[in-house]
Formats: sequence, C-alpha cells, structure tokens
Amino acid sequence: MKEVPDAIVCEGCDAVYRRTPLRPREVSHCARCGTELDRHAGDQGARVLPLTVASLILFAIANLFPIVEIELRGLGSETTLAGAVIVLSTEGMSVVALLVLATTILFPLLQLCILFYLLVPMARERRPAGFGVLVRILQSLRPWGMIEVFLLGVLVAIVKLSSLAQVVAGPALWAFIGLTVLLTAVLSFNPRTFWEMAFEPRPGQKA
Repeated sequence: MKEVPDAIVCEGCDAVYRRTPLRPREVSHCARCGTELDRHAGDQGARVLPLTVASLILFAIANLFPIVEIELRGLGSETTLAGAVIVLSTEGMSVVALLVLATTILFPLLQLCILFYLLVPMARERRPAGFGVLVRILQSLRPWGMIEVFLLGVLVAIVKLSSLAQVVAGPALWAFIGLTVLLTAVLSFNPRTFWEMAFEPRPGQKA
C-alpha cells in the first residue's frame, strides 16, 4: 500500500484532499459535505498543559475530601467518592460500584496522567516513549470518563434529600464542578494535534 503523507480524508463523505498548510485560527472544510477537515493547532499544547495540571489538583481534592455532609436529628454523616464506592460494594451492588470506580476515578485519572506524560516532554520538543500507543489509548478512553454524569446524580440526590435533612456541600463537590468544566476543555483537545506537534517540523527546524 502506498502512503500519501499530504492526503487528508473527510470523515463525513470520504472525499480525499491534499493537506494544505493553515495559518493561525484557520479551519478547512470539505467542499462536498462541509465537514471540518483540519484546523491550525495554534498553541493548544501550551494551553492544555496548565489545564491538565489544574485538573489533576482538583481531581485530588474531589477524591480526598467529603462530597456532602448530611445532618439529621443532630446526627451527621459525610463520605468521599471512594467511601461511596465501598458502601455500594458492601450493599451487594458490586457491579455498580465497579462502574462508578472505573468511570469517575480510574478512567479520568488515567486520561489526565497520559495527557500530562505526553505534554510535558512535547513542550520541550521531545517525543515521549510509547507516544503512538498512549495517544490511541487516550482516544479510546474518551467515552468512558463520566464525571459529569456522576456530578448530575449527586446534585439530583442533594435536591431530593434537602427536604428531609440538612445537606451541606463539601469541598469535593465544588472540586467536582470545577473538574467537570476543566475536563470539558482538556478532553476537547484534538488527538490529531499530538501527531502534528510530534512529527511536523517547527518554524526554523529542518524537515
């Protein structure tokens, strides 16, 4: 099979085009169906790295501190996300506990760690070991991070419980809200940009 490095295939209608260099903020679209073909990467790498670091900090806060504190008739109870997973498993809901553990802790943390591992050396114009495999893993993990779904469930539970007991939002809840916003921005990072940053020559660098 012959490789055509400068070719780009439309994801909407499979039309094949020759890739053309784009200027900052430029976006190319398919002439046939209008699907976005390519966009200039700009300084995405420089923007996503600090957002990834901030996400890791918020992730730590969200998992180390209580999500909510419930007070009823003078008695108080509070729990962390890990504590909720343990309670689910001890109550005979091991499958649900495993899903919560995977989609709200393991997969998001793995995504953030891979991003951090990739972006730090690439900011110094070095390609990290295992680059291709990690980019593919990052892409495959995208649909499985469901922190926003968990957050929505917590907010619904707080609204329902507020009529029965006093519910106080813990530090982890605010961290989850901030983490959801940051993850939306971080995970919108186009994986194609990784390949451009890693393999395309930079200005002043010989190809």
